[in-house]
Amino acid sequence: MKILVLNSGSSSVKFQIIETDLERMNAHQDLTLAVGQVEKIGLSDSRLVLEVPDRKTYQDYREILEHRTAIEWVLRILTDPEHGIIESVGEIGAVGHRVVHGGEAFASSVLITPDVVEQIEACSVLAPLHNPPNLRGYYAAHAAMPDVPHVAVFDTAFHQTMPAHAFLYGIPFQLYKKHHIRKYGFHGTSHRFVTFRGCQILGWEREERRLISIHLGNGCSLAAVDHARSIDTSMGFTPLEGLVMGTRSGDMDPAIIPWVMAMEELTLHQVNTMLNKHSGLYGVSGISSDMREILEARANGNERADVAFRMFCYRLKKYIAAYAAAMSGVDAVFFTGGIGERSPEVRENAIIGLEFMGIELDRERNQAVTDGEGEISTGNSKVRVLVVPTNEEKTIARDVVRVLNGIMPVFTPPETIT
Repeated sequence: MKILVLNSGSSSVKFQIIETDLERMNAHQDLTLAVGQVEKIGLSDSRLVLEVPDRKTYQDYREILEHRTAIEWVLRILTDPEHGIIESVGEIGAVGHRVVHGGEAFASSVLITPDVVEQIEACSVLAPLHNPPNLRGYYAAHAAMPDVPHVAVFDTAFHQTMPAHAFLYGIPFQLYKKHHIRKYGFHGTSHRFVTFRGCQILGWEREERRLISIHLGNGCSLAAVDHARSIDTSMGFTPLEGLVMGTRSGDMDPAIIPWVMAMEELTLHQVNTMLNKHSGLYGVSGISSDMREILEARANGNERADVAFRMFCYRLKKYIAAYAAAMSGVDAVFFTGGIGERSPEVRENAIIGLEFMGIELDRERNQAVTDGEGEISTGNSKVRVLVVPTNEEKTIARDVVRVLNGIMPVFTPPETIT
């Protein structure tokens, strides 16, 4: 079955065509036939990029003002006699949609129905920048392909197994009941794939292991995965909580917010922008949110770049140790994401000093892994440490197959708090 995977943002639509089914999934022989995106939706110079293996990258420019036109453009190029990879839209058997927030309503991927759409819309208050464009992508794709099944895959679903003592905040309980304020976590699709693939590489059953998955990109998060269940994760009510990130502050004293608002006379919008867009590596270094540029500046003696780097790794190291404690031990640590996969310096500085936990880094192995999979711990390390490139799109495609075959596991919450 050919599955169209869509990730619809406010001004972009990322897409992949993945061929898979139960047999291919079980044999891990899923095929990615095409990857692409439409950028700058709403502008006159929107761009479509299509990458097909063993072909030159195709690009085109035109005015695309809304998502429906963008999806129609994607389908036209996918079926184009010269540049496409399918003869007709009828070859697409199903569509998988990335949806950022499922709240407490969704603990697994689901077939999209009118009731599901209504619940996703209700969750938009929790993710106002993400769920509405996710839904716009669905509406557009459903209008173009009304006769194929559409499946929603939620970033938050994997973390619905967190116990109450991990997901609740120390604020009045009424705020949880009235406004659903709690830790939700994100990057769940990535953490699912990485822990599954990491255990596969090691020849382990995920259901028998205690794992820490570390997704490091412009946004960063960890997940403590205990016997295949996420029991804690570093992002919280929003993706702002947790690690120092590219432009996000991560954990901080909440009293700073009203104090800075008063001292700088900032509005709610301004302080929210400061914490999400002007903080993190960028805010501390004053140089960039890109770890590669931070490392270059650090190598050239820039003190602020150095302290930004050390803050990033220090926070990461503390979380690794904390999540090992939360699970009463850890069997493996997996690094993924752009930084996690390509920065030996970050990986080394995050795990050197954790030898007391049984982690021993092989520096030569670590330096050698900058692209693809690889183990970076020593042969004597009690805790295995691997680099595992993530593939959220493949997880989405596989979930489409699972949902259509009625075998989608539900990550049942461990308790309901009333």
